[in-house]
Amino acid sequence: MLTAKQNMQEAIRGGNPERFVNQYEAIQLLFHPYLMFSEGLLLQKGQGETKNPWGVTMAFPDYVPGQFPVHTADKIVIKDMEKWQDYVKKPPLKFTDEQWAIAKSTYDAVDGEQAYKATFIVPGLFDQTHYLCEITNALGYFIEYPDEMHALIDYLTDWELELAEGIVKYLKPDALFHHDDWGSEKSTFLSPAMFEDFFLEPYKKIYSYYKNNGVELIVHHADSYQATLVPAMIEMGIDVWQGCMESNDVPALIKKYGDKITFMGGIDNKSVDFPGWTRENIKKKIREVCDACGTKYFIPCITQGGPGSLYDGVYMAMVEELDLYNEEKFGIKASEVQRAPLQILF
Repeated sequence: MLTAKQNMQEAIRGGNPERFVNQYEAIQLLFHPYLMFSEGLLLQKGQGETKNPWGVTMAFPDYVPGQFPVHTADKIVIKDMEKWQDYVKKPPLKFTDEQWAIAKSTYDAVDGEQAYKATFIVPGLFDQTHYLCEITNALGYFIEYPDEMHALIDYLTDWELELAEGIVKYLKPDALFHHDDWGSEKSTFLSPAMFEDFFLEPYKKIYSYYKNNGVELIVHHADSYQATLVPAMIEMGIDVWQGCMESNDVPALIKKYGDKITFMGGIDNKSVDFPGWTRENIKKKIREVCDACGTKYFIPCITQGGPGSLYDGVYMAMVEELDLYNEEKFGIKASEVQRAPLQILF
């Protein structure tokens, strides 16, 4: 029988998966020293406001899927886009051998036969622009100050590549799990042409660097509408788009692009993860999505960017219902599957 990782490989290659991949069962999300040892990055829910190393004030309220920037006028980092260099300073990425060794021990603890060892990167380039500028300002700056925005993105890209150099040298992951949200539920933030102008080449640089240095799988998280950006995602080198919301018409995307990219999602938080959620609703939603999408080029998954849910019990109920459906449809019991221990991040 295939391990969870082998089954995922069959699914993304269009081979012969034995069952549906069960959400994050084949991906272990792992940190690096910048996340582990820098102040203001790993916030806890309800902790209050904290300033991160870029100078962005962040908060993590209850019942939201992640940290968000606080953008009252006094807390916006870039106050004049024409002088952005005066406000933005790269956080240092010099870590001790001991700090790299601590991070490496978490990678060594994962059975690489059962799961990918995936380095977790957040935020991405677009998110970082609006973290620094504020979202409405940032979207305006792409039109009003294109040269400055290109320069800022190049600056952020150079910093990410420096981070990547340490990651591949010391941690040697076989996968990358990279966040960057490029749209709302209904539309992209930028037109496809504008998006490609600003972000296609920077992401090609980042993702090709990882792939040229031993990283097999690029998973990009974006829980948003971005069906119109899929050609650019393929050109960037993305293997799996995690977070593809229902508004993207996932079955149609699989039919059109499935031999080039895999879609991981199709189950919005709003569809299963809410006050008064029920097991019966989760069961119904999972079966609808799986029947519509099939086992190839698709991984049924909650759309948020990590294993977990807003409301206690939802993610585990989804895991169990997927296991039950795999047993019913393919005759494979959960106890027979070799997979890494369940990981809950959010």
